[in-house]
Amino acid sequence: MSKAAVIFWSQTGNTEQMANAIADGIREGGMEVDVLNVADTTPADAVKYAKIALGCPAMGAEVLEETEFDPFFTELESKISGLKVALFGSYGWGDGQWMRDWVQRTNDANAVIYTDEGLIINETPDDDGIAKCKEFGKGFAAF
Repeated sequence: MSKAAVIFWSQTGNTEQMANAIADGIREGGMEVDVLNVADTTPADAVKYAKIALGCPAMGAEVLEETEFDPFFTELESKISGLKVALFGSYGWGDGQWMRDWVQRTNDANAVIYTDEGLIINETPDDDGIAKCKEFGKGFAAF
């Protein structure tokens, strides 16, 4: 059985809640999954998985978190060509530009991206948001 990783960064816990729900969906979809905080893994370890779901909230002027997550993703970009990748995160303002930029970077790295929009949820995921995360994970497992 192939294994997926859900790798995330979360300041308030919103993106972490999304990560756990996505992992539940991946399990429901029949895959084993590890849930990892970005501080607890490396790009070299990440690419050992059959699929990786990456989660980061919008920060500042709609950018990836700049201290831990963006440096991790910048190093990962050169290693993800052909790898199945899903993107997700929470936001509190703006219109999702950080996700569109992140999807573009992932496409430019020639990853095989699950959905061209990623999954974004405003603020704390409610029951509907958690359900969307689980469906996203289940779909990613089948992808």
